[in-house]
Amino acid sequence: MKLGTENKKQVIAAACLGVVALIAIIYVISQLTGGSSPAPPPAPVITVAPTTGTTAPVGKAAHPIATTNGELDPTLKMDAMLTTEALEYSGGRNIFSRDSAPPIVVQKPIAPVHPVETAPIQTGPPPPPPPPSIELKFFGTFTRKDGVLHAYLLHGDDVFLAAPGDIVNRRYRVVAITQNTIKIEDIPNNNTQTLPLASF
Repeated sequence: MKLGTENKKQVIAAACLGVVALIAIIYVISQLTGGSSPAPPPAPVITVAPTTGTTAPVGKAAHPIATTNGELDPTLKMDAMLTTEALEYSGGRNIFSRDSAPPIVVQKPIAPVHPVETAPIQTGPPPPPPPPSIELKFFGTFTRKDGVLHAYLLHGDDVFLAAPGDIVNRRYRVVAITQNTIKIEDIPNNNTQTLPLASF
């Protein structure tokens, strides 16, 4: 029983292989003999209706603006190819080399360049320097019995007690004294300054 079943399976497999081989042989023969292949469908003609602002009547033919693939000529134009092959490059550099750059042409100026003249800025004379500061320190007051207010002034290590009108250190005149300020005139420089009460 098993032997018969195996023989049937082998016969069926052999039959299938034979059918496939027959189909392959028929296909190869048809290709070698130049079998006819189905022709491609023709390309449609593209047409555009005229745009005149009025509606075209029904049934009127439109103007064709394109051609089908069958009207194209695929042959090579040998005359044009031979003409382009005969052309020779006459440029001054090798277009296939990046090291061959064209020469740089520097254009000469048409007219000499003149410097732009600017008017000098009028600054005028410099301002006079500020007067020197008075080298005195006002650090206190004292009222005498006659009611005249005196001021204590310090110049370096020297201490002066001065009333209004007194001259201190042979160059400073005391103009006026209050409890918190004193007005001093620098005689050589003709300069008057007000000194505040200094705190130590």
